Amino acid sequence: MDEQRRTMPRLGEPVPAFEAMTTRGRIRFPGDYKGKWVILFSHPADFTPICTTEVLTFGARTERFRALNCELVGLSVDSRNSHIAWLRTIRDRIEYRGMRGVRVEFPIIDDVGMKVASLYGMIQPGESETAAVRAVFFIDPTGVLRAMICYPLALGRNFDEIERVLIGLQTIDAFRIALPADWRPGDDVIVPMKGDDGEKQPEGVTCCDWFFCTKPLPKEEVERKIGKGVPVGA
Repeated sequence: MDEQRRTMPRLGEPVPAFEAMTTRGRIRFPGDYKGKWVILFSHPADFTPICTTEVLTFGARTERFRALNCELVGLSVDSRNSHIAWLRTIRDRIEYRGMRGVRVEFPIIDDVGMKVASLYGMIQPGESETAAVRAVFFIDPTGVLRAMICYPLALGRNFDEIERVLIGLQTIDAFRIALPADWRPGDDVIVPMKGDDGEKQPEGVTCCDWFFCTKPLPKEEVERKIGKGVPVGA
């Protein structure tokens, strides 16, 4: 296994570009998604139970992600025909947590040759030489990688956390703030450090010490700015 197959893209840098066939036709990535956020995620294989629950869940939440100006792009190291047959089975036969009859409308990349999986470091030899781990890449509207989460083959993803990360990144950009541990829309946010003790902070800012200052950011403000009025968070 060469080093290129082990290396993932770096945070804060443009993601690798590629062209690929998908269940929705050929795409040029990330060029076709300029101006939108993208969640690029990988699966070990089609017709496997954990992957099925995840694709079903992404399918059921597609419109919610689109309301946040985010498109979904999946990947599995199987063929386009296999993907299409799998998606048909999900729609016609699979029920999970009350979700059934779900039509998956986002593209899933045909990556039999593992070209894209290798380009993005999704092949982790310690897990498998031939299957992509459950990677999630959060890519901003300029094509820059902003966050990523990796899961082992046997552990399904937490979709509430995926949505929280997306909303958090958009909130950071929109309000030029930082977010504390376990932040949810409506919680207080972190503001820049005070600097000199004599420097007066804006109204509404609370400082426990010179390096730790917070301020309220109502959930409604987050919804107006990034969700176009669509409810965000739990």
